[in-house]
Amino acid sequence: MPKAAPILEMKLVSKHYGGVAALTEVDFAAYPGEIHAVIGENGAGKSTLIKIAAGVTDPSDGEVIVEGRRVNFRNPTEAMAAGVVCVFQELSLLPDMTVADNLSIVSPPLRGGLIDGRAQRERARELLALIGCENVHPLELVRDLPLSRRQMVEIAKALAKKPKLLILDEATSALTAADVERVYGIIRNLRSEGVGILYVSHRMHEIEALADTVTVFRNGRRIETFQKGERSVNAIVQMMIGRELTHHYPDKPAPKQAEPVALSAKNLSWGAQLRDISLDIRKGEIVGLGGLDGQGQRSLLLALFGVLKGVSGTVEIAGKPHRLSGPRSAMRACLPMALIPEDRKTEGLLLPMNIRDNISLGSLSHFQRWLRLDGAKEHSAVEKIIDGLKIKTNDLAAPVSTLSGGNQQKVVLGKWLMTNPGIILLNDPTRGIDVGTKQEVYQLLRNLADRGVAVLFYSTDYAELIGCCDRVLVMYNGSITRELKSHQLNERTIIETALNVDEKEQVA
Repeated sequence: MPKAAPILEMKLVSKHYGGVAALTEVDFAAYPGEIHAVIGENGAGKSTLIKIAAGVTDPSDGEVIVEGRRVNFRNPTEAMAAGVVCVFQELSLLPDMTVADNLSIVSPPLRGGLIDGRAQRERARELLALIGCENVHPLELVRDLPLSRRQMVEIAKALAKKPKLLILDEATSALTAADVERVYGIIRNLRSEGVGILYVSHRMHEIEALADTVTVFRNGRRIETFQKGERSVNAIVQMMIGRELTHHYPDKPAPKQAEPVALSAKNLSWGAQLRDISLDIRKGEIVGLGGLDGQGQRSLLLALFGVLKGVSGTVEIAGKPHRLSGPRSAMRACLPMALIPEDRKTEGLLLPMNIRDNISLGSLSHFQRWLRLDGAKEHSAVEKIIDGLKIKTNDLAAPVSTLSGGNQQKVVLGKWLMTNPGIILLNDPTRGIDVGTKQEVYQLLRNLADRGVAVLFYSTDYAELIGCCDRVLVMYNGSITRELKSHQLNERTIIETALNVDEKEQVA
């Protein structure tokens, strides 16, 4: 059967930002009733492609055609009117408004010229039920929702617009495993209804599970488009990075039993989120936090960094008592602490500020000379971080928002590395970044550990925990239930422990 006409076509589309080519003569097509995955490293051109399709930016050259008609969208509203709806990785929800307000913000139901609050709430309930989030109240403020719930509300907001082409940019990167399965079901239902899906993801298992068609981008060019199953994962990765992928994770050294303890916690508790947690992390160790999402891992990192109030228990840093009085105290400890937050967009970066200022923000005291800032010293230190982390930018004065997701994450890492930390707490640091950048982050963590830095690393990716960590502490219901290391450190054991399966059952 011949293929239907494409919903979206791009012909020889290019996009330039100054002297930088983000896209170069790209031909691309997305069809109704098809899930089309777009993959590539950060900076490969994926974000630019979907921004052009969604009306966020316009091409420098080439044609964009929607349902056979050439278009020149001036804004996302025009794209949505044509049926092209995008869920971006950086969420568009307004945090100080309710869920119901956000879901109907473009076209609220009216009655007598005024917003019909009852109808708006009912619409919100229907959309939340559609995505399996009946437990989210329509009148709840978005800022009070965890990141995974906000991501689901963003998807519901897109579905409310009845898309003909739905673009999903790393739509599952902040979701729990249960929510990921719900999103898979939604996507498959939309495909069966004839909706086209343009799916951007760095997670190869998602591509294998969902995609009908795959397009690989590299350095702003379309490398190849192929059908599901026509290329192996190794071949796809090689296309993405332009080189053979050899070692996915750095080699692990021998256990650090002789090294002194850098961070010790005893009987930490905080409401129902943390229950009597004790742990020791030695210098030079990478210790993972495992378990199902939402079992207290994030709260533990925040507690150790002094963000949470009312935490009971004791903490020692390098053998000295440490008060959990706030982040400033953590940063000034005898072994300075650093926290790489969960959401780089809202917690790790100041998006309107330039790249240089974002990197040096946490270390300005290092560059003070009398009452003035030593600009030359600051610039030199920032350039050293840029070179060391291979951050792709031609202009340190450009807003950090202009960087790709992977390079933004490197800026967050660079900002904290400039503080010379002795202890690093990481909250899912590779979420939403490509395989090549992930490898660089893994190697960076191992290099830091080799220099004696203690690393506590939470990841929702079990393969990362196994590949990167010397030990993994599995959490369940706010407690550490088991420590895994050596031969115990495998996916089956992590999952069984995360599900709180009794060890006797595991042996059986």
